[in-house]
Amino acid sequence: MRRTRASLTAFAAVAAVVLAACGTADTTGGGGASGGGAAAGSEEAARNGTADGAARGGTLNILGTSDVDFLDPQVTYYSAGYSVIRLLNRQFFDFPADPAKKDTAQPDIAEALPTTENGGVSADGKTYTLTIKQGVQWNTNPPRQVTAADAVIGVKRSCNPAQPFGGLPDFQDLIAGFKQFCDGFADAGQDAPSIKKYIEATPLPGVVAKDDRTVVFTLNSPATYFTDMLALPSLSPAPVENLDYVPGSTELGQNLIGNGPYKVDSYEPTKRIEMSRNPAWKAETDTLRAAFVDKIVVDETQSQESIQQQLQTGAPNADMMFDIGTPPSQVPGLLAANDPNLCLCPTNASSPYLVYNTRSPNNNGALANVKVRQAVSYAINRANIVQVLGGPDVAPPLTHVLPPRILGSQENDPYPYDPEKTKQMLAEAGFPNGLTLKFLYRNASEGSSKTFATVQQDLTKAGIKIEGVPSPNADFYTKYLQEPDVAQRGVWDIASLSWGADWAGNAAVSYFNPLLSGAPSFPPNGSNYGFYDSPTTNDLIKQALAATDEQTAGDAWAKADKQAMADAAFYPVANLKWSTYHATQVHNAVYLDGLQSFDPANVWLDPAKNGG
Repeated sequence: MRRTRASLTAFAAVAAVVLAACGTADTTGGGGASGGGAAAGSEEAARNGTADGAARGGTLNILGTSDVDFLDPQVTYYSAGYSVIRLLNRQFFDFPADPAKKDTAQPDIAEALPTTENGGVSADGKTYTLTIKQGVQWNTNPPRQVTAADAVIGVKRSCNPAQPFGGLPDFQDLIAGFKQFCDGFADAGQDAPSIKKYIEATPLPGVVAKDDRTVVFTLNSPATYFTDMLALPSLSPAPVENLDYVPGSTELGQNLIGNGPYKVDSYEPTKRIEMSRNPAWKAETDTLRAAFVDKIVVDETQSQESIQQQLQTGAPNADMMFDIGTPPSQVPGLLAANDPNLCLCPTNASSPYLVYNTRSPNNNGALANVKVRQAVSYAINRANIVQVLGGPDVAPPLTHVLPPRILGSQENDPYPYDPEKTKQMLAEAGFPNGLTLKFLYRNASEGSSKTFATVQQDLTKAGIKIEGVPSPNADFYTKYLQEPDVAQRGVWDIASLSWGADWAGNAAVSYFNPLLSGAPSFPPNGSNYGFYDSPTTNDLIKQALAATDEQTAGDAWAKADKQAMADAAFYPVANLKWSTYHATQVHNAVYLDGLQSFDPANVWLDPAKNGG
């Protein structure tokens, strides 16, 4: 999801189209990446439903092709999951639906941003003290205040042995005592009673309830990004009632206790999620969610092409996209038409990137050999993939690990397209007749399918045969990537993935710790699906984490980036701009990068067409 231009004139023409598409043609607040409407103007007015004629009521109908990964705040690690959790559950900090502030974490259930000046952060930067707002309530019967004890439960749940959070490497070694807590948790048992018993009986020194509403986080080292990290749902409070269910289970999703503006009415996995207003939610405690609509329905049974057609043609019960974007082939036409309902939105993502399964036994374990991975990388024609994704203005090429807006990103292109070099290197590595590789991709996604077809065609020129392993979106992570034995059995050799930073700016840790930090990031605890492990890279990650200033950290992250690329840990393709679309009746549509969608908690609908 970097960019080369044929000429300045061509760039200017394309830029004009892009800016028109992402502008705010709708004066009531709808349309485009820079659409701000109510949230961008007066947040208080937005919450009261008075900004720019904002209307309350109606049903927001969101269309998708698949399900969330898990309907569990401490477990979900997927943009579609985050989009739903945004409605149901609140974090200490979160990002506002305000284009001017949407990359800066703001207090959500916390009373204030902690600083050394207000006493929220200790002088050594290792202790964070947070107070939960009075009036933030769980939708229990009767409703009850969210407490500091709930915050302790939430962090503990994230490393449960049944379904741990995929981004644990982000903070497992950061929070004091958390690694030891999680190591002990691994042997506690995977049923709900065993998990509950371990959580209630085992202290976590790095997260302590000081009193009913004050929680103290103690870190092993300073982390200037910790406030942003606390915007992760996995680190949000969890009620004791959720301990009655196995984490990540369908049963929990159907009985989830939350504190957001909406509650789950029904959940049919891979089919439908229905939500309505949570009567325990108090608008005066929530500065980030206006919650204009009365109900929200997520239909997960659609196709990408059908969704786009329904949204464009004004079909009933079709308002926004869920887990899918606009088909890449349709983006140029929409841009040329200056369609105000399209957002071609910049991201902090590597999307797509191709990961190599170093544990695969196929080809006599060839992908465990760095020379083979390097050879395959030379055979991939990035320009061809970028073209089928919509061209470099939609999918700016990315040739290294970190996208441009992330601290530590430096230009580096170690594998220019050279199929003859591939043949030479494979012969030197003992594979003069080439390889046969299995390519895992999401067949419901036009972009993923075209990426597979393009790679298949290009690698053939270098003597590498590619066999497709198509997967439904719902199975892609849960049944293939998060199950280590699937990789070890050689079900796949290369997979087409996407990865986005968990926050903006100083966020390289959210790339390297989950994806590239060796054994701690192996699935299911992390997202290092290719099982990459380099002592050199691991040492550079430690240097970056130990840095006391951003310049030193950025230098270390840049070195780690170059090392991972030298090892051909994976093959980055593009810093894809996410293309998403909403129907004309949707207003105040503000794109949030972490959701890969317009923020459903802040849109409002034209009263003449509001879903019923």
